[in-house]
Amino acid sequence: MSKSFEKYQKRRLRSSYFSVIVSIALVLFLLGMLGLLVLKTKSISDHFKEQVAITVFLNDTAKESSIKKLQTSLEKEDYTKSINFVSKEDAAKAYSEDIGEDFIEYLGENPLKNAINIFIKSEFVTPEKMGEIAEALNKNKDVFEISYDKPLIDLLTKNIQRISLWVLIFSGLFMLIAIVLINSAIRLSVYSKRFTIKTMQMVGATKGFIRKPFLWKGVQLGVLGAIVACLGVFGIVYYIHKNIPEINIMNDKVMLSILFTAIIIIGIIITLISTFFATRRFLNLRTEDLYY
Repeated sequence: MSKSFEKYQKRRLRSSYFSVIVSIALVLFLLGMLGLLVLKTKSISDHFKEQVAITVFLNDTAKESSIKKLQTSLEKEDYTKSINFVSKEDAAKAYSEDIGEDFIEYLGENPLKNAINIFIKSEFVTPEKMGEIAEALNKNKDVFEISYDKPLIDLLTKNIQRISLWVLIFSGLFMLIAIVLINSAIRLSVYSKRFTIKTMQMVGATKGFIRKPFLWKGVQLGVLGAIVACLGVFGIVYYIHKNIPEINIMNDKVMLSILFTAIIIIGIIITLISTFFATRRFLNLRTEDLYY
């Protein structure tokens, strides 16, 4: 009978530890994803900003030598990430494919212009700087017209600022929630051993002696939960890297090292603090209060 009860207790204990590890892992995984977002907010916003282009439409009178000279000068500009030249013939071909018919045959001529697409570095993608760049380009005698999506630039700038603010707010809020949830899981784990704690106390064991194995077990659970969380975050990082390679998320090894180290440290610290206060509560309880 005693062996059967002992096996039952061990199964119950393992189940309790498993649920604590899962709880810690889920909370730290979500916290890690939020940390990843915080650390990569600038890279992600830069990626979207650098998809924005200024299109320089050229006069039909512009000579090839002048166009090449303009391209060379644009490549040297501080705001230029990359450029590409689109001839009026290539533009007409692409447009014909889009609409499904040869519009040149219908019009009798190609009304499109040779163009240079200038992809702008992220730090220059603001309404003010884009306006300055467009104004400077308009002064070139070979330029027919400058085109870029001004409403998109305004919207992108405002949304990135708004998102950055909310990310910081949610980071603080979620850290608080993480502490509360992990603390609850640890307290339940310690609660299941409250009678053992009181028995050890009654036979003369000091509080430090009783607390030590619980703290060590808390650290172990924290590390195991953090490792599971790190594996989950790494899986998401790998998925993003495969589907959006432009963000270069896997190449930022320093950032990933900081993130995974932070997840493990947070897991250890929260479980240590939670275990300390949980054991202190039960150490200070009177025997008759253990049943409530």
